[in-house]
Amino acid sequence: MARMIVGYAKDSLIIKPYLDKFMKENDIQIEDFCSYIGRNIARAIEADICCKFIFDFVNDLLENIRYYNDQTCTKYKYEELRKTANGRAFFEVPRGVLSHFVNSVDDKIVNYQVIAPTTWNASPRDENGKMGAYESALVGLKVLNPDEPIEVLRVIRSFDPCIACAVHIVDSKGRDMSRFKV
Repeated sequence: MARMIVGYAKDSLIIKPYLDKFMKENDIQIEDFCSYIGRNIARAIEADICCKFIFDFVNDLLENIRYYNDQTCTKYKYEELRKTANGRAFFEVPRGVLSHFVNSVDDKIVNYQVIAPTTWNASPRDENGKMGAYESALVGLKVLNPDEPIEVLRVIRSFDPCIACAVHIVDSKGRDMSRFKV
């Protein structure tokens, strides 16, 4: 969602037309994207943008193949690779940043680590007391029925977490009022 709002604010030639069209058709403003529904809408619009670019990219590849340029990567010889290597990859995915780290020694992986967006979004408060994304998104949320806190589920699920869902409703003194497993 942040990518979409930042892209809109920077007058991105890619993002702005999509958001303008959607807002006009649905009579909403950019501020309306700052909600759990807004996160889901932004994700859907981003998917639409990505589909268009993938379609164009594949068409370019097919056009290259049509004219006998079928190389899609640089060929290498295995002997040229280092026996000890470290690798990193960072991807922008709908939930946030996905990171992969790998270390190999003597052609064997000795360490592989993935840091998924959920790791960041579901994080607890930091050493300065700053809230994680989930907690911050829940501040001020009105729960109409504590026995069925559907509002909490909607907010957390708008981040599309990679976790088992459970909700614990506590009062201001930290006492359990309800527990739900989904």
